[in-house]
Amino acid sequence: MLHLLNKKILIFFAIIVSTSCFGQENIADVKLKNTKGKLIDFSEVIQSDKPVIISFWATWCSPCLRELDAISEVYDTWQKETGVTLYSVCVDDARSKAKAVSLAKGKGWSYEILYDPNQDLKRALNVINIPYTFVFLNGKIIYKHTGYSPGSEDILYEKIKASLQ
Repeated sequence: MLHLLNKKILIFFAIIVSTSCFGQENIADVKLKNTKGKLIDFSEVIQSDKPVIISFWATWCSPCLRELDAISEVYDTWQKETGVTLYSVCVDDARSKAKAVSLAKGKGWSYEILYDPNQDLKRALNVINIPYTFVFLNGKIIYKHTGYSPGSEDILYEKIKASLQ
């Protein structure tokens, strides 16, 4: 009886491990396209000695758009003071690419848009809900948050400044 119970427990853990690994992507393997169709190696993007913001968004996500609009208003100042770079990672499917480009142009966003239509990067970083924002420094995550409420961009900027001290 004990042998049978041990066998069931072992099978249960084997299933858990195999399903948790299925579909996981390695960040080092993820390549995204920018608006010009150029492949960008994500692992190189985050290897900066200056902070790098990665903001996951979609054209249909109004909190995403509010967050990116709020950051856009102060982004030039942030860049001058900290050297930060922001990449907005659009998770819309491939059919919405043109909509994302025109939306960003219309809003005057000056950051680079990267596309994750198969959600490889989203999976690799375990992003479930958007907006989801990360700050990387030297390839390491130093801050992350999900959702948006007015003032979140101020907290984000404080984390960026603190990372440089």
